Amino acid sequence: AKISLSDIISSMLQGDHSSNTYRIISYVRIPRTIAAVLVGCALSVAGAILQSVLNNSLASPSIIGVNSGAGLFFVLTAAFFPTSIHLSTIAAFVGAILAVFLVYFIANKTGASRMAIVLSGVAVSSFIGAITNTILTLKPDTLIARAAFIIGGFSGVTLDRVAFAGVIIIIGFIIALILSYDMNVLALGDESAKSLGLNIARIRFFSLTIAAILAGSAISFAGLIGFVGLIVPHASRLLVGHDNRILIPVSALLGSIFSLLCDLLARVLFAPYEIPVGIIMSFLGGPFFIYLLMKRRRGQLYD
Repeated sequence: AKISLSDIISSMLQGDHSSNTYRIISYVRIPRTIAAVLVGCALSVAGAILQSVLNNSLASPSIIGVNSGAGLFFVLTAAFFPTSIHLSTIAAFVGAILAVFLVYFIANKTGASRMAIVLSGVAVSSFIGAITNTILTLKPDTLIARAAFIIGGFSGVTLDRVAFAGVIIIIGFIIALILSYDMNVLALGDESAKSLGLNIARIRFFSLTIAAILAGSAISFAGLIGFVGLIVPHASRLLVGHDNRILIPVSALLGSIFSLLCDLLARVLFAPYEIPVGIIMSFLGGPFFIYLLMKRRRGQLYD
């Protein structure tokens, strides 16, 4: 709907609940804007944490099983409780957290090193993916719901669905800021961090947990939004460097802006038709990430 700024201001000031303009702004655009800001912030910060803690420039929430865990529990809910929309949101969040705990439990048996966590994440994601595909084979009616979940988007998001996840994201962001100094030390390498007195296993576990909570909260109501957690931290490093005390808030800001921009493009490019925001992010994020890869020198992760 094309609504002028003056109409928006007057309608919101009057508070006329019977007005179409008021309803569109209050029940569609405001929740959607808040959702885009929260998702961009959560995924970008989660990506920045993972890339720093694992010292891997390709690290993103999907590498520690967040996406696969959330997808499995979402499919389970869609298959057995198809009318429970709010239950699927909670299930996706719980699935993401449990998958990360499983990944860390397996990695911990081999010392919880960076490489062990990455390899455990790949193995767990593959196994969970097999379970998900089995359920889809037995319950083909859930394919449509799964397709929408995989693409991701903010269409139909309500304040009720965003409220709980939003509180969790804000708390997770604050904790990430508190842990940012320890993450700087951890990024120096396990031997250096250990020599400086850092409890490597504990900080790595807490950092992975916060990243999982942030990503799981975003995925729970927006689906598997891609590329934000991968490319925004890289773009932020180009601007402010590697200090997580600065990188994390800058990533949150740039991630929110990027998510809002993609959602705006998704709504207006083919208006009155709308395409999922996840597709726009892939179109913009893919070429940018290829550019970053081409600019990197062999043997270096970030510089």
